Amino acid sequence: MAGPVDPFPKTNPKYFTAKSPTLDAVNSYLNHIWGYDSSPQWRVMGILPTKSEGVSEVILFLLDTKKPDSKLQRAIFYVMPDGKYAIGEGGGLVSFAADPYAATHDLLKERANGPARGAASKDLLLVEFADLQCPFCAKAQDTMDQIVKDFPAARVVFQELPLVDIHTSAFKAAAYGVCAQKQSDAAFFKFAAGVFDTQGGLTPTTDDTILKAAAKRAGLDEEAIAACADTQTTKDVVNADIKLADEIGIGQTPTLSINGRMVSLGIDYETLKKMIVFQAKLDGVATGAAPDILTPKPTLSTLPK
Repeated sequence: MAGPVDPFPKTNPKYFTAKSPTLDAVNSYLNHIWGYDSSPQWRVMGILPTKSEGVSEVILFLLDTKKPDSKLQRAIFYVMPDGKYAIGEGGGLVSFAADPYAATHDLLKERANGPARGAASKDLLLVEFADLQCPFCAKAQDTMDQIVKDFPAARVVFQELPLVDIHTSAFKAAAYGVCAQKQSDAAFFKFAAGVFDTQGGLTPTTDDTILKAAAKRAGLDEEAIAACADTQTTKDVVNADIKLADEIGIGQTPTLSINGRMVSLGIDYETLKKMIVFQAKLDGVATGAAPDILTPKPTLSTLPK
């Protein structure tokens, strides 16, 4: 009996003349990006030098197996001379490596010091970049709560990212949050829940009243928290959080880092689970998840369609 038909053309060695990157490195990079989903298939058709010294052109064919009438699509990206970055057609600069997320994972292990839930180990590190005045972030908390339940081996961090250009009270809310965390991580999450519940009323004239009320409901001394939030030391912490997000290239909330892989929390929960399990497998770390964790369940989406 004949086997399945290979949908891709055969490769030709004459199109693999660049000194770097290697074919294995390219396939590892693409597997990190797409491997969580079995539907996209690809074949690298060439790795060629370009007229710009050290810049290599990578040519591949893609096929979406979810679509029965899908046709091969040609894609090209360019790897920079240092081998650390690539540029896609019509896209910007992105990290390129056999493991493109490792450097960001290492950075977040060192500097993502927001309040955390779950495991003490940072082997499976899930960092939510969120703004306490962001309505989408408020909606995302159901998803974050579910992640904590489903992946007990994960360390789940709430990293402040106030979007100061669009949310006038976000920086102050983040400062209050820093001071709540000084009491305990549990106190922060109680405080954050109170802020998310009342964030619609935040304005420059009402924010102290609303934030103090959230602190009081969390069992904190609201006047002490307010005084702490107004110190330069606390403001420096918030500015450092903003700088960290900027260095990584995060400009919107809520964004979740899965061991350095950035994902919008607007995707459906089943896909998000696949990504977490897949990244953990690539990194050789445990999730603590029950065996049936990938059994499809009703979709939990954090953002409106």
